[in-house]
Amino acid sequence: MKTTNIVLSGACGKMGRVIAELVEQRADCQIIAGIDICESTPPEGFSVVSKLSELSGLSSNFGKPEVIIDFSHPSALTDLLTYCKTKNIPLVAATTGYNNDEISQIKNAAAQIPVFFSGNMSLGINLLQDLAKRAVRVLGEQFDIEIIEKHHNLKKDAPSGTALMLADSINSEFVRKKQYVYDRHTALKSRKSSEIGIHAIRGGTIVGEHEVIFAGHDEVISLSHSALSKEVFAVGAINAAIFLKNKPKGLYDMSDLLSSI
Repeated sequence: MKTTNIVLSGACGKMGRVIAELVEQRADCQIIAGIDICESTPPEGFSVVSKLSELSGLSSNFGKPEVIIDFSHPSALTDLLTYCKTKNIPLVAATTGYNNDEISQIKNAAAQIPVFFSGNMSLGINLLQDLAKRAVRVLGEQFDIEIIEKHHNLKKDAPSGTALMLADSINSEFVRKKQYVYDRHTALKSRKSSEIGIHAIRGGTIVGEHEVIFAGHDEVISLSHSALSKEVFAVGAINAAIFLKNKPKGLYDMSDLLSSI
């Protein structure tokens, strides 16, 4: 089996370390270098540099980078995209918390290089997304829709990218006519049927929980997913990197990966 050479951006972070451990156990890929400003001991097995420009100075026995996985911070995106476009390297954009401008950058870059971008790298979450869309087709306008997401107390962005991904998928079934409502305490009025409520909870060490509630007359339907460890996201990102290798330019997501299995 041919090995995929991966550069890991955010190598010293929690997700980076999980990815490094999982890749070490696989025969179909290897990490040849990492990028991060490490404040602690970097992962073993590959060199870690603090700047993209320093990658070319590394002497690697593994070969050239074939794909970059980014699990760092949205502020690193612009430089990463510039580097990947210059070197013609595919990018798995797995960081959360991108704003609209950064998402536009990702989509624009896909006109030049292969880019894999998903609000969540978990197989289960993407099944939840599909089930929610199917529910909308059956239930239509008869049910109010609320999304609740829960994460650990260190997560900075809210609502989560996954909650927004779920909302966007649901809203696509309504031809984008639903309005997102994030906070109800500021308006003393009843809920409108044109709304999708999105609520964020932060506490403890919750890895990630998402629930989509369809509330109708005298009945409630709930679809939910719970991540018990960060491994589910890491495995998805690694599989995305292997999938993206040698792909033509374009924007890819989890549905493309799943259809290839």
